[in-house]
Amino acid sequence: LEFCRVLFRSTGAPVGDRDFLRFGYMPEERGLYPKMRIREQLVYFARLSGVSASDAAVSADRWLDRLGLVDRAQSKLEELSHGNQQRVQLAVSLVHEPTMAVLDEPFAGLDPIGVEAMARTLRDLATGGVGIVFSSHQLDLVQDVCQDVVIINEGRVVLSGELTELRDRSEQRHLAVTVEGKPWTPDLSDVESVGSNGDRYLIRAQTDIGALLEQARRDGEVTSFTFEPPSLSDLFREAVRK
Repeated sequence: LEFCRVLFRSTGAPVGDRDFLRFGYMPEERGLYPKMRIREQLVYFARLSGVSASDAAVSADRWLDRLGLVDRAQSKLEELSHGNQQRVQLAVSLVHEPTMAVLDEPFAGLDPIGVEAMARTLRDLATGGVGIVFSSHQLDLVQDVCQDVVIINEGRVVLSGELTELRDRSEQRHLAVTVEGKPWTPDLSDVESVGSNGDRYLIRAQTDIGALLEQARRDGEVTSFTFEPPSLSDLFREAVRK
């Protein structure tokens, strides 16, 4: 919550107790009551944020439906799987319809279907005008969901900005080439392998792509050729080395 206070203060608007009621917070560690029934918890936490009893009940039912938890509404939290507990934790952070949500590792413990549902929910909230701030070590998910990123290394911000811009202005590019259906290694002095199977490389953005393609063609038929900005994982590795 102190992070939210600082963030709002930076806009010049004072932050009071009523403002804090409009924040949603999802901790990485469970902050719910294991033996309390799911719907009851949602209503309870909505009421703590100043929502009327009737509105809290309506919102609780809406989030149970949205996150696929209707059939577990009367279950105790401890009876749910880890992934469903994560969904309940998200619902609790959003049941009072906050204007800003701060989420710590929201994708932790979710299966692929759960990850997709969580990502879709976050995108919908952002589209609807809710500010979403979340931390995660799952950089592929961050890249798919976020518009702006901040990379922190040992307590220091080493890179921040709009993700597409950061990728485009990088001095490196991601290269993946197959010749005769097999991964191909470019003959360059400053190339770094980043693929587990030797099929992906980081090269300088100024590399002559035409000459590189001709080089690959001399070794056989080029069946695929990809040259694009680095991924967020690549940017992370580059930033923390500096």
